[in-house]
Amino acid sequence: MKIALLGTGFGRAHAAVYAARGDVEVVMFGRDAAKTAKVAAQFGFGSSTDMDAAFEDDSFDLVDICLPLPLHAEFVLRALRSDKHALVELPLAGDIEDAKRVVEAAARSDKHVFVDMFERFIPANQALFDAVKQGAYGRLEQLTLWNLTAHLWPGASLGLKVLPLEALHSDMDIITRTLGLPQATTVTTVARGEDSGAIDATFRFDGAAARSSISSLMPQAWGARSGYTATFEHGVLDATSMMGFDGKPSGTVTAYTAEGAHELTLPPADQYTAMIGHVLEVVRGEADNQIAPASVLDALQLTLDLDHQVNNPV
Repeated sequence: MKIALLGTGFGRAHAAVYAARGDVEVVMFGRDAAKTAKVAAQFGFGSSTDMDAAFEDDSFDLVDICLPLPLHAEFVLRALRSDKHALVELPLAGDIEDAKRVVEAAARSDKHVFVDMFERFIPANQALFDAVKQGAYGRLEQLTLWNLTAHLWPGASLGLKVLPLEALHSDMDIITRTLGLPQATTVTTVARGEDSGAIDATFRFDGAAARSSISSLMPQAWGARSGYTATFEHGVLDATSMMGFDGKPSGTVTAYTAEGAHELTLPPADQYTAMIGHVLEVVRGEADNQIAPASVLDALQLTLDLDHQVNNPV
């Protein structure tokens, strides 16, 4: 399978996964010829600055879009028009109408569109999804999600302008997949300059409540830590994870019930490896698409609503 990987920034995370596989051929595309060639060479890939070739060259099967948000929907639509599968970094679009256009185009096409909802592939999150779906502990009544991080990625802003769309979107996906869309949302923010901040959002549902907290105010020694506490009628799931510069988390999930506490046995998994593995399986006809654009609309709507409250308050 031949893949056009667009972007030399976050595209490196996808590149590392492709480079570890022996069943794909990758060409990395970027605007700066020298930088693109240097990054591509690190992974043993070819490089190009001719972005049009990613869509016009019939040899490419999949276009992997790791470019700035304003280009996401536009390039997915272009990939579909070029009769190619598309994988796009989250969020799918910065506007819900653009996202719906992608959903509609994907429904008309025989090609797949994938949105990089990588956190769906973290075993701790899968344990939560399974517990809700199977009713293992009864109805979910309260969900608290938290993510506290230092600035682990040099040059990247983690201020209030970017945190909702670039950092909270995955939490909104977890909330909407387990509880649906809320009836009301309340947001509190803290800013430390333009590049560091914290957001605390609470959500009200019929008979349930959720909370999502994120902060980039932590010192380097802290690293990145996250987790959730899910309170059900008949038990609690409590998850914690830690992540370093490699982007690979380690963590645990503990179940608390009337019988006591026990740690769940989780399969080892790197979320990016699992996500890309799923994409390639679907393209080959070996699995059903679990990260199709239609499946992310509720999470995107909630994320955009949250972003509006944070950055465009009335």
